[in-house]
Amino acid sequence: MIKIKTNFLIAALMFSAISCSNIVFAQNKPAVKSNLPFKMPEVQIPIFKADTLNIVDFGAVPNTEELCTKAINAAIIKCSESGGGVVVIPAGLWTTGPIKMKSNVNLHTKNGAFVSFTSDLNQYKLIESYFEGNKVLRCESPIMGVDLENIAITGEGIFDGNGSAWRPVKIGKMTAGQWQELIKSGGVLSKDGKIWYPSQGALIGNEEKDKLPKIATAENMEPYKQALRPVMISLVNCKKLLLDGVTFQNSPAWNVNPLLCEHLTLRNLTIRNPWYSQNGDGLDIESCRIGTVSNCRFDVGDDAICIKSGKDKEGRDRGKPTELFVITDCVVYHAHGGFTIGSEMSGGVKNIFAKNLTFNGTDCGLRFKSVRGRGGVVENIWMEDIRMNNIPTDAINFNLYYFEKAIKEDPQTGEVTVAKMPVSETTPAFRNMYFKNIYVNGAKQALKIMGIPEMPVENLQFTNMIIRSDLGIQMNYASKIDFQNIDLRLDKPGIAASFSNSQNVTVASFKASGENQMFWVGGVETKAISLQSNTKKIVFDKVKLTESVKSQVKIIQ
Repeated sequence: MIKIKTNFLIAALMFSAISCSNIVFAQNKPAVKSNLPFKMPEVQIPIFKADTLNIVDFGAVPNTEELCTKAINAAIIKCSESGGGVVVIPAGLWTTGPIKMKSNVNLHTKNGAFVSFTSDLNQYKLIESYFEGNKVLRCESPIMGVDLENIAITGEGIFDGNGSAWRPVKIGKMTAGQWQELIKSGGVLSKDGKIWYPSQGALIGNEEKDKLPKIATAENMEPYKQALRPVMISLVNCKKLLLDGVTFQNSPAWNVNPLLCEHLTLRNLTIRNPWYSQNGDGLDIESCRIGTVSNCRFDVGDDAICIKSGKDKEGRDRGKPTELFVITDCVVYHAHGGFTIGSEMSGGVKNIFAKNLTFNGTDCGLRFKSVRGRGGVVENIWMEDIRMNNIPTDAINFNLYYFEKAIKEDPQTGEVTVAKMPVSETTPAFRNMYFKNIYVNGAKQALKIMGIPEMPVENLQFTNMIIRSDLGIQMNYASKIDFQNIDLRLDKPGIAASFSNSQNVTVASFKASGENQMFWVGGVETKAISLQSNTKKIVFDKVKLTESVKSQVKIIQ
């Protein structure tokens, strides 16, 4: 009898905790693979007291345009100062200015809660903040927190950043009718008439920077603040962070941007932006350590899942890599890149494992980008079980000439010739990356690598890939590249795989269909190429070698 009563009491307490504060839900441990290729610390999950505060009790009024800023922030402050707990946003339409998170607070949204951030720019002060890896003067973010610990945003609600009040729009991103409607709504056009800005101040801040104050302050930049668009969720130097279940959409610039944070758990999120949104990234994890991203959905205007670590000298001096992350079970719809590293990666990126990602209609699938001057090392990256459908450009792309003038490529082979530069701390490096079980149903190109001659993309392994695409594999300035069990299905006749100015390349168990030429190998710096096909006997009419590389290519019959 005593045992029954004890069990009943425990069950009652568990039910009470779930119904009052969602505390059990917040403490669930993330499913991190135990057989990771690197040693992964256990991700610490925030824990909250059962105390619950409702924003209505602090004066918030739903379903009106009355700002709830003071009520929401007062509830958060009270909760934090009382030792922490849960601040609840009930169902309803809520209009607010910036929300400022505090330690030990779980901001929990109920199903039906729609939080709209006001378009009144007077509510967003100019502050010292960050954007694209550098410290800058920027408007306050709709949701922000600095130097916090044990925080969460959870539930089933929607946070809308009202990004159309901030963002410029390019004419090529809209139909003629949409463009005319946008012009009628107000704003101003650039001199060439191809970019719409929401105000004259936004135009000057973006296109006529010579008119801006020489030394920017919050006071003298006020007329141009619409050009200083904030990221929507800015969490800086925070520890034990949980984002779970909510929708973040329509951000002024990047959407969710944890910077210099540790122990992150991001799961069950929906992150949305209009497809035409300028700088409309989904998730930018920047100079962070130890975390998981799981079961999230992205449909955005720029890159979706982005790994960054600062830009140029400021990023190198900070020296904080993004490291020790596991990213699983996510779906990306529209985005420029499904999973991206760079281009701001000057502090380095290492020990990242991604598995079970699906990209449907994403412009580019796996995207790795940088440029001379960035510096930084990207290494020890594992990608497994990646599925792509209807990719308009490259399924996998390495571009070490991002933002530079387009370099001239041979229209048939994709070969480029680039002058070698001295290696220095500003030279970016991409190495030790492993791709396994990659399946692509339609892309313009299967794989394109554009490395730099002084620091070739190095030690890449591609295993078990089935790719249907218009163009095949093109590789420039790469070293120690291994292809195993590749099935390439070309929808247009051409070269299945071309290798230029690359060394120590091994191709084994390679199958292609639809091609009119299996391999092309060229480039004066090319050395040690081994080619093998498992379905067609390789003969020299299927392999074209430039004169300079004939002694460097081994064909295995």
